Amino acid sequence: MRRRTVAALAVVSVTGVLALTGCGLRDHRDAVGVPGSSPSAVPSVAPKAPLPSGRPLGADAHVPNPSGVDGTDATEVSEAWAEVVYGHDTKYDYGPHDALLRSARWFTAPKAAAERSYHPASGAGDQWNTWAGHRAWTTVAVSADDDADGPADTAVLAYRALFVEGTAHGRDGWTGTGPRASVYLKLTRSGGGRPWRVADVETVEAATPPWPSPSSTSFSSSSATTPS
Repeated sequence: MRRRTVAALAVVSVTGVLALTGCGLRDHRDAVGVPGSSPSAVPSVAPKAPLPSGRPLGADAHVPNPSGVDGTDATEVSEAWAEVVYGHDTKYDYGPHDALLRSARWFTAPKAAAERSYHPASGAGDQWNTWAGHRAWTTVAVSADDDADGPADTAVLAYRALFVEGTAHGRDGWTGTGPRASVYLKLTRSGGGRPWRVADVETVEAATPPWPSPSSTSFSSSSATTPS
């Protein structure tokens, strides 16, 4: 499946932007219609209010800030980008999109503009709610998917496939499962020797392990989705 996904990124011209959800990058934006359907077939619903942006980071924020990244190395750029995108701190972040915006330094200009203008309107999901209940932050290990059979780099185009596996660290001492996904990136640059930038992203979320049953383990978590 990984090989098919990387190949698809190489041959399909993808329009729009894939935004973060839960722990990955699938698009959360609501569909407003289906090709071939008439306007009358689209349900009439009240628009959702967009979620607010996260709080400004404080001195105790736990978010990655990679330094010394070689912008001319597509692998280094990809791995640094993924580390930042999946580095959440629920004390300050309202959802995964806040970390996505922190990664904008590695986006192409159109991708960065699209993400900055996008305001998620849906909740961040059950896993995020669990992290938020413990005021947790996440750390991730990022590794290359060497089995992915992507096309060879050119002077201005590169593809990378990564594994992301993370841990959530609660400020109350709790530890739980963090982000887990396979991530496929398309990178471009204006010419040889110029910095690489992330132009497109596709993710495949890993299944989250089931929570322990109440009869075997008990713990409480807040259902709040916003920082406290």
